[in-house]
Amino acid sequence: MRKLILFFAVLLHFCSFGQTPVIIAVKAGKLIDTEKGDILTNQVILISGDTIQAVGSNLTIPAGASIIDLSTATVLPGLIDCHTHITAQPGENYYDDIFRKSPIDYAVTAHIYARRTLEAGFTTCRDVGSQAFIDVALKTAINHGDIPGPRLVVATLFIGSTGSHGDLNGFSPFLDWKLPSQMSGVANGVEELRKQVRYNIKYGADVIKFGASAGVLTEEESVGAPQFTQEEMNAIVSEARLWGKKVCAHAHGTDAIKMAVRAGVASIEHGSLLDDEAIALMKEHGTYLDADIYNDEYIMSEYKRLGYPEKILNKEKLVGQAQRESFRKAVEAGVKISFGTDAGVYPHGWNARQFKWMVKYGMTPIQAIQAATLNAADLLGWKNKVGSIRPGKYADIIAVQGSPLDDVTILEKVKFVMKGGVVYKNVF
Repeated sequence: MRKLILFFAVLLHFCSFGQTPVIIAVKAGKLIDTEKGDILTNQVILISGDTIQAVGSNLTIPAGASIIDLSTATVLPGLIDCHTHITAQPGENYYDDIFRKSPIDYAVTAHIYARRTLEAGFTTCRDVGSQAFIDVALKTAINHGDIPGPRLVVATLFIGSTGSHGDLNGFSPFLDWKLPSQMSGVANGVEELRKQVRYNIKYGADVIKFGASAGVLTEEESVGAPQFTQEEMNAIVSEARLWGKKVCAHAHGTDAIKMAVRAGVASIEHGSLLDDEAIALMKEHGTYLDADIYNDEYIMSEYKRLGYPEKILNKEKLVGQAQRESFRKAVEAGVKISFGTDAGVYPHGWNARQFKWMVKYGMTPIQAIQAATLNAADLLGWKNKVGSIRPGKYADIIAVQGSPLDDVTILEKVKFVMKGGVVYKNVF
């Protein structure tokens, strides 16, 4: 039996030895160089496996290469969304979502949202909060090739204090609706929080997400008041660093933003109420702003119909426009900006609608694109993997008709999507 196994192993070796991997050659009429911030013409991208091998205008296409002709299109690297909730989105009734759905309901539909996001041109996403480790299971299924979806960096359980944006508020204490306590991200005090960080990492967290401030789409009273002490925030960040993980902070309120920046978070999510001191602190610490400045449109047009309480809508009225003005001030001041949409607050696949608002509130089209490529890759710690079309990086490539540097809304109509050398969409 051993001799038979050895025979087949040797046979397999000699059958595969010397074989040249299939090369894909993408002909790009225009290519957005996100590193230089300009457009190159008549480029060829050579791909082997899941990796870009060469890029240039005078490359020889190897004999037998598979050719993808995008000579009439504008090609750019796959987009990155650093603030998604890819495992869920609002149903038709707010209270049904809270009380009639279990994590199983969300798990069985998560793959739909993953595919929509990928086909919209987002080949990488950071998912910043999911029930019951659904995001870990989704990431694993995508990585195994079982289902299509973007590369995922996942946060698992949102860490929040008792009564915070991460807890259930405004209902009877006798409602025994919750998951088992070990599946909750609610924690208080330095030692509990260190344990919660370890727990999240144990079960698959790539990044830690915590609620530095109150929020909008929950029923606690405040919009932006701090919901952890400085010592607690410091503990979360320092514990994550021990394990080599970055931390992002949900933070609307000015004081909470400053506390989170001082604690050392990698990014501020939302950042609705920035003042000059907060902006200066973010610049000093190199903290990214990940501001979801599109979704106010969807919340104010649809959430009343979906049964959201008036107190939630009133909170959105307080922060919606203020957040956009804060974003403008941050851009003008030179704060590092990454692309984060809070997709899941509105339908998945609509992520690119935010580009228009980033340009409206102070960015140039190329800056907005860089926020969703180079900057986002830097925030994730993936600069050597994604964010530009360069040799050695993943072959994550999208294409559109026309130039998004002239009209950034073209990115809402992505016509070609490749992730890791595999084409998932081509309607040219």
